[in-house]
Amino acid sequence: MRNTDHSFTELIAIVKELRGEKGCPWDKKQTPASLTKYLQEEFDELLQAISNNDPDNMCEEAGDMMFLLVMLAQINSENKAFEIVDVIEGINIKLIRRHPHVFAGVRIDDEDALRRQWLAIKAEEKSKRN
Repeated sequence: MRNTDHSFTELIAIVKELRGEKGCPWDKKQTPASLTKYLQEEFDELLQAISNNDPDNMCEEAGDMMFLLVMLAQINSENKAFEIVDVIEGINIKLIRRHPHVFAGVRIDDEDALRRQWLAIKAEEKSKRN
């Protein structure tokens, strides 16, 4: 069985090395702003692969997106803004909070009720941020 944890940790290590002292000049000069065009390009390519129902290309393009997202997290880690673990922990918490019908025993009978619940949770999150 393949180890997702090991593979993801290896990706993080590769990106750190690419941006390290002996790393790649292109990777080392990237900033969040400079990555935006590459994120858009890879996202568009992923959407095209999905539209073409091409799993091999979807896999490749999802990998390209993941690389750029890990790169973005690494840059922000270097700038002491956030780390990849903050991204992962944040989305884990959000997914659990936004799915009480899965994780907290809340009963939802139809998609309309599910949408109302989702909107109510998002509104509550927004009010807490403001």
